[in-house]
Amino acid sequence: MARPLSYEEIRTCFQRFEAADPAPASELHYVNPYTLVVAVALSAQATDAGVNRATGPLFEKVTTPHQMLDLGEEALTEHIKTIGLFRNKAKNVMALSRLLVEEHGGEVPASRAALTALPGVGRKTANVVLNVAFNFPAQAVDTHIFRVSNRTGLAPGKDVLAVERAIEDRVPVPWQQHAHHWLILHGRYICMARKPRCADCLIRDICTFEEKTS
Repeated sequence: MARPLSYEEIRTCFQRFEAADPAPASELHYVNPYTLVVAVALSAQATDAGVNRATGPLFEKVTTPHQMLDLGEEALTEHIKTIGLFRNKAKNVMALSRLLVEEHGGEVPASRAALTALPGVGRKTANVVLNVAFNFPAQAVDTHIFRVSNRTGLAPGKDVLAVERAIEDRVPVPWQQHAHHWLILHGRYICMARKPRCADCLIRDICTFEEKTS
């Protein structure tokens, strides 16, 4: 595990991320909080691009849980059959849609506990929804963020929850809202797992990763 960066080093890192991309956004396409929940739930073990190809036509027809229930599981399955684990995901989307209608009046709740009670919605998905849909500085830690946080020393932790807490504790408040977007994009396009593009890294001089590529 890399040496944890100092407060000033972390501050400098996020100043650079912000200067390069002042308003980072999710690469998943959605039209409202409900379609965001669906898109993020579908994105598990799938690429954002693959999910977007499937949900583009779907979200032209369906933007509410009521409409999803009217569409039905068979038709939903047909829409998302190009996504991994599509049958199980279709069942979860129908179940969470039913629960939203029955317990939340068809609205997406702005509560982590209520979100994680929905079928197929874990803590990461709930945090994405809280951050993107409700502008709450929740930290959704996926494999990219876990890798970047540990490799660079920004927010090291032994597991996903530890990294989530480290980001909350260590990243200065002005950058909390967009922290997970900057980190996921950095991990997706620069600090990749097998061949990190260290020569193109904005924080190469600060990062404590010892095996930098040339």
